[in-house]
Amino acid sequence: MADDVDLRSAPDLAAFEAMVVAALELLPDEFRSAAADVAIRVEDFASEQMLADMEITDPLELSGLYDGIPLTEKSTMDQPDRPDTIWLFRRPILAEWAERVTEPLERLVAHVLVHELAHHFGWSDDDIAAIDRWWE
Repeated sequence: MADDVDLRSAPDLAAFEAMVVAALELLPDEFRSAAADVAIRVEDFASEQMLADMEITDPLELSGLYDGIPLTEKSTMDQPDRPDTIWLFRRPILAEWAERVTEPLERLVAHVLVHELAHHFGWSDDDIAAIDRWWE
């Protein structure tokens, strides 16, 4: 069961962050350099405010979140009040990993990261498929 993840054997936040860095390094050059402008944060769970804003009651239902204005919608008139940020939530990702017993955790982390980057870049489905061959 997803909430039965053995947290004693699961990677801690530091090890999880290392997986995120490794996933970033595997992106094609043009995406990797553009992704450098996005702050990436790893937390165990989304904050209560984030969950309320998304109208989510179960914190295990939110594995990642893009907080910012997609590049396809940005204007030179926009005055940012904070950096665009991708949030990855360790415990929900671990819960999903527990359900996908044959999927390596590193691959799931990369998948969630690419999905959130897609929100930032305004990527099409074809763009996502070129980077993240999740279904293979």
